[in-house]
Amino acid sequence: MNQKIKSVLIIGIQGALAKITAELLIKKHPQIKIHGVDSRPITDIAIRPQLTHHQIKYTRTNFEKIFREHHFDTILHLGRLGHSPAIGNINKRIDINLIGTNSILELAQKFHASKVVILSTHHVYGAHPDNPMFIKEDAPLRGSFKYAELRDVVEMDQMCTNWMWKNQNEIETIVLRPCNIIGPQIKNSITQYLRSPYAPIPIDFNPMFQFIHEFDMASIIVEAADKLKTGIYNVAADDVISLSEAAEIIAVKKLRIPIVLVEQLAKFVTPAWKFPHYLISYLKFSATLDNSEIKKNLGEDIFRFNAKEAIELLKYR
Repeated sequence: MNQKIKSVLIIGIQGALAKITAELLIKKHPQIKIHGVDSRPITDIAIRPQLTHHQIKYTRTNFEKIFREHHFDTILHLGRLGHSPAIGNINKRIDINLIGTNSILELAQKFHASKVVILSTHHVYGAHPDNPMFIKEDAPLRGSFKYAELRDVVEMDQMCTNWMWKNQNEIETIVLRPCNIIGPQIKNSITQYLRSPYAPIPIDFNPMFQFIHEFDMASIIVEAADKLKTGIYNVAADDVISLSEAAEIIAVKKLRIPIVLVEQLAKFVTPAWKFPHYLISYLKFSATLDNSEIKKNLGEDIFRFNAKEAIELLKYR
């Protein structure tokens, strides 16, 4: 256990994953002080004496005020803005994902935090026909080659990893690239896709997927803050499952059509499907992760739920 974890800043506290992470941190470190911030209104959050929170605009001035007041030793950056069509504005995403993140990293260093954990995504690798069966952390980040909407995600990851290696002797920095995070409380694109009867299953492609339950992902974030050393870590369990199998487990009737129709229909009915265009590539090609690095550092038994169990639990919400 890392005895240095006393004061934690969680960025993106309104997200379900961040709330679960806060609860696990409190359970593991009862004397901890957690301050959560989010650019969104903060609702439905448990009242805990160890946890304070408030809504802010993600500006350097606001962040610097928070850093001066609280002197955090650990920063959990879980506030990357996603790419749901409902979010829309690319300028807003760039402002939060790039400009905001850069300010957070600089302030963490300026105010002598000991560790920063950054939540990235496996989408930075992209879904391509020539992907290896299991993608390693040193693979090129090709997520934005076809879909410009992923540019800010790829650039954020690259910015964080470059900063990480540049400052590795001063501050421990962890970049986590998880597979598809799903769960009853999560409202991300892949969870909505699995639950939606409007979401299509291509009849001419059946790619392999990896899924991680929200509780397991939160547990790994806590373990990362405690145990992991500076580096990039893919986060995925050993098991993989085909898209068709996932659809059968969730037992929600899907549209089964050729991928060419999926691509055409996506232009017109995205608001009903509620998932971004780049996910179409993942309906065609696999983007599964090599997990050897995180298992080497955290052990073989770090996942409570396998993929099938995680999907099953989506039925209960």
